[in-house]
Amino acid sequence: MMTLYHHPFSASSRFVRLCLAEYGVQAELVVEKPWERRREFLLLNPAGTLPVAIENDGPPMSGAAVIMEYLDETRGFGLGERRMMPDHPEMRAEMRRLVDWFLTKFDAEVAGYLINERLFKLEMPKGQGGSEPDSSALRAARANIRPHLKYVGYLAASRDWMAGPRISFADLAAAAAISCCDYLGEVPWDSDDHARAWYARVKSRPSFRQLLADRVLAIPPSATYADLDF
Repeated sequence: MMTLYHHPFSASSRFVRLCLAEYGVQAELVVEKPWERRREFLLLNPAGTLPVAIENDGPPMSGAAVIMEYLDETRGFGLGERRMMPDHPEMRAEMRRLVDWFLTKFDAEVAGYLINERLFKLEMPKGQGGSEPDSSALRAARANIRPHLKYVGYLAASRDWMAGPRISFADLAAAAAISCCDYLGEVPWDSDDHARAWYARVKSRPSFRQLLADRVLAIPPSATYADLDF
């Protein structure tokens, strides 16, 4: 049995949840608020970051990329065409590059700002970072998302999927990060039809249903968040 420490609106956590679903792995989901810096959680991951996974009595696995590689090493070979790791080394390198792009660069420039300012600050006590949203951070995220979406559109127009002819972990990482922004209605879908069409394909996969069911009490999702034909 696997246990996943996550937050529903952490892009990296969402990515791992998609990976688990695509690989058919049942996991107990434990919501963790990293700003609380719980002692028990810090003993699992001294960095205090999400996600963290533990399988049975094994050691904690910290970080989305680490968990991704573990899942593929332990389950990938039995999945055939459903495997999310490309067969060719060059395509694997490209897939890993894009996973890092969306979970690191996109998160730092877009999703991280939006989620922190509009969601996390509502959950955080004032002593732990809670406050009113920073309008300058929101402006930066809204400006940054447009070139990122254009890049997604370029990849979607020039390839069948983000990293090549088959869906891969790169698509899951991109969709996980973008879905956080989509919940808030912060994705200008009208600016790129190729990006929109690609996202609709990923969003229609059974693994995505769990993300579409996520809710924040104080903030309802955008009108098209759960719409598969948006």
